[in-house]
Amino acid sequence: MAATQCVTKVELTVTCDNLLDKDIGSKSDPLCVLLMSSKEGHWYEVGRTEQVQNCLSPKFAKKFVVDYYFEIVQKLQFGIYDIDNKTVDLSDDDFLGQLECTMGQQKLTRPLILKNSTPAGRGSITIMAEEINDNRVANFEVEARKLDNKDFFGKSDPYLEFYKQTETGWQLAHRTEVVNNNLNPTWKPFRIPVQSLCGGDMEKPIKVECYDYDNDGSHDLIGSCETTLKRFQEAEFDCVNSKKKQKKKGYKNSGVISVKLCEVKKEYTFLDYIMGGCQLNFTVAIDFTASNGDPRSPESLHYISPQGVNQYLTATWSVGNVIQDYDSDKMFPAFGFGAQVPPQWQVSHQFPLNFNPSNPFCSGVAGVVEAYRVCLPQVKLYGPTNFSPVINHVACFAKQAIQQTTASQYFVLLIITDGVITDMDQTRNAIVNASRLPMSIIIIGVGGADFSAMEFLDGDDGRLRSQTGESAMRDIVQFVPFRDFQNAPSQALAQSVLAELPQQVATFFGLFGLKIVYNNNKKQTLNPLPWPLVLNLRA
Repeated sequence: MAATQCVTKVELTVTCDNLLDKDIGSKSDPLCVLLMSSKEGHWYEVGRTEQVQNCLSPKFAKKFVVDYYFEIVQKLQFGIYDIDNKTVDLSDDDFLGQLECTMGQQKLTRPLILKNSTPAGRGSITIMAEEINDNRVANFEVEARKLDNKDFFGKSDPYLEFYKQTETGWQLAHRTEVVNNNLNPTWKPFRIPVQSLCGGDMEKPIKVECYDYDNDGSHDLIGSCETTLKRFQEAEFDCVNSKKKQKKKGYKNSGVISVKLCEVKKEYTFLDYIMGGCQLNFTVAIDFTASNGDPRSPESLHYISPQGVNQYLTATWSVGNVIQDYDSDKMFPAFGFGAQVPPQWQVSHQFPLNFNPSNPFCSGVAGVVEAYRVCLPQVKLYGPTNFSPVINHVACFAKQAIQQTTASQYFVLLIITDGVITDMDQTRNAIVNASRLPMSIIIIGVGGADFSAMEFLDGDDGRLRSQTGESAMRDIVQFVPFRDFQNAPSQALAQSVLAELPQQVATFFGLFGLKIVYNNNKKQTLNPLPWPLVLNLRA
């Protein structure tokens, strides 16, 4: 294993102005996606902001946090899209322009360019880069009372925006959800990195603005207040509308913002937990349903080429080779599902590839690959495609691990499949239950099937819900179609599917307050996960 390189975390904030309007009767609903170029020149996705509805000059609240390696230069591409559907695929959304750059200055403003290299109207994008040197987070519980009513029919639909003071003005740090039709709202608990809110300075001014949300994007300012993070931990604040204050004698406020909780805590990183002895327990589950085709036919997804590869093997190697560096014993359970298994030839949705139920472990990724090769000719591909049994199986072990009350184990389930999930309701229930456990699920879709159901499980567009309406505590599923990476280097696939894992691990242990137990006798030298994300902001 290579030694950990010297790395600095950088936070990127994105705003746009004068975007193209692609919607009829309303305004564009923009989203920003960040891509990075690999050494071989292939672009892969790093992350996406939230979607801002009906807005041609959006300020995106979601930041991109990336690792900066001074000695390496890689290209970035910021793409802006008008989102008009709920699919993850951006090819069916209107393209509003892009910027390609490298990193070398704190602030960069450039025109947006269309794919034919012409200007995207008067559209422009601004990227603010700031080194993260404070890993504390502020947890908030906020409510308001007696807000002004801005709606003729019904009541205001309030939301809050928190702004950080910078040398160039106020920069959006966080936006809450909208509470509909309520002048005395209570917002859901939320968290803001201290770096994003005040740069680590407890006395630095912070501005809070309260708006009434309107569907057409013309949100009405109810009022605002200025304070500091230190004062946030104390009291209530008058929500003041400066225009009303100038016009109206005896004006006091447009409501009161009440901070019920403001708790500042140190937030540990993924590598903090790994260096403290946390083990990633890796499990593989492979689809053996008949839709894959006869493994003896070159048309089959299970056909092993003369070079000894297929999509299942490539996906297993790509992800497993990274994960195994974070598991000390490198013994991985490996299962199949959807096949008729000897000797009874009954369909099984969770059978060990080595046919040893009492010891389904394989030695390293090479052991998983060998077990798959031996298993393939011994089973009959059948169906249906059920995910929930193997998810629930891994969840049982994750549930046992959480009882240890320390950040010692985290479980990663890799599911490789070719088709549509048959037990969608049961799978949704299983994922919602697993979201409360130290567990993440990676799904790689092979072949050319319709994977829209998989994209639904990946909660990037909102929290997944069970049959009963229970919401997932956190997003634990990452889905990627293998076809998007067929011509890319193998590390690009691992980069994409593992991009969210470090934050998922850190978020879980932080939510449950599980402490790091450092083992001084155990020194680990690790590669950062995922692959180094390198920045240089120069157009």
